[in-house]
Amino acid sequence: MGQSPVEQGYIPVEGGRIFYNRHGQDRPGTSLLILHGGPGANQDYLEPLAALSDQRPVILYDQLGGGDSDRPENPGLWTVERFVAEMHQVRRVLDLERLFILGQSWGTLLAVEYVLAHGETGIAGLILSAPCLSAPRWATDQRAWLAAMPAGTRQTIEVAEAAGEYDSAGYQEAMKVYYRRHVCRLDPWPECLERTFARLALPVYTHMWGPSEFTITGSLRTYDVSSRLGELNLPVLYTCGEFDEASPATTFWYAERTPGARLEVLPSASHEHHLEMPDRYQSLLREFMAEMEERS
Repeated sequence: MGQSPVEQGYIPVEGGRIFYNRHGQDRPGTSLLILHGGPGANQDYLEPLAALSDQRPVILYDQLGGGDSDRPENPGLWTVERFVAEMHQVRRVLDLERLFILGQSWGTLLAVEYVLAHGETGIAGLILSAPCLSAPRWATDQRAWLAAMPAGTRQTIEVAEAAGEYDSAGYQEAMKVYYRRHVCRLDPWPECLERTFARLALPVYTHMWGPSEFTITGSLRTYDVSSRLGELNLPVLYTCGEFDEASPATTFWYAERTPGARLEVLPSASHEHHLEMPDRYQSLLREFMAEMEERS
């Protein structure tokens, strides 16, 4: 098939407008709606997944507050409930009656909460990549990864955190060392990922999460939906990397609690395993979605 034109536009939601891209609108397969991580990130680092639009429409959008969407200065908008309602508005406006939902990192939280709030009707399956479904478990995993870091890096982080000096040069450099082990292990980082970090909406990220991936001080610090995973009665594929912030042990723990779920751990990869092992990752998605379409 030849390249399909990309539909772009804005969708009104509570608090402003969000920007979306729909690739492969004329493709026959079931639509795939992709939810980016963060909170406060954008769709840039997920752009390579538009390659899946050779078979189906692929929709990416920037959540309110980040990317090319509006950036209102209103912390009252930064709630799980509002982001779930925003996702429902995207589905309604784009007429996604039947779809797959792919969440990456924080996006997995939104995907699960969406199904719990709006039901499973029309959802062909969930793909939960590098899942963040329990902030306490996430925090525990990060401390375990930190324990394996060089002593100097650990000490720099401990000193900065004790003093609350998250903006210090030492803390920022230690973050980079950690991120290159557990966020993305490619060197250099792909341009699309660099672009996402350059445009990260810090007001949203710090309000909801905190100063770094491994220190949670925001409104999500006690968040945990893991006790409700047994309520999911639709096909679910979990993916994570061997060195993922969303550790294989925790991702396996989630999958065990999700009826009939599958888990794939990508070796030598980390949080952005869709960028580190793109061929393997996209093949997993294609196989999963094709199987679910055949079943239906």
